[in-house]
Amino acid sequence: MNHITFTVPGAPRGKGRPRISTAGGFARAYTPEQTANYENLVKLAYREKYHESFEQSAVGMRISAYYAIATSASKKKRLAMLEGTIFPKGKPDADNVAKIVCDALNGIAYHDDTQVIYLEVSKRYAEIPRVEIEIWEIREVQ
Repeated sequence: MNHITFTVPGAPRGKGRPRISTAGGFARAYTPEQTANYENLVKLAYREKYHESFEQSAVGMRISAYYAIATSASKKKRLAMLEGTIFPKGKPDADNVAKIVCDALNGIAYHDDTQVIYLEVSKRYAEIPRVEIEIWEIREVQ
């Protein structure tokens, strides 16, 4: 496996902060339900197309997050958004989108996300919200 691409349908999500609850006097950290659901969606999108992983290789990753355009946007503004002259500056942050994707692919696309040595994340507008992910092997020169 040298190069793969796949798409996660729906609005991009960011990694939620761990939540803490107490039961019986003990604190317990847990992943918010929305974060866990989105991580499962990323895993499912990957597994629909691929069954192998980048075992121990160094990998590069490009994550392109496409956000929906508000229905209230004017035609002029909508066109500028689609042309890429207006960018989404709201939540979720690009680094949180990368975090949720990288964590979701742990043990599936690669052994551990420490293998990701190059990461590029972009946020754009599109008619159909989604996250496109590209992963490729980076070979070390001996």
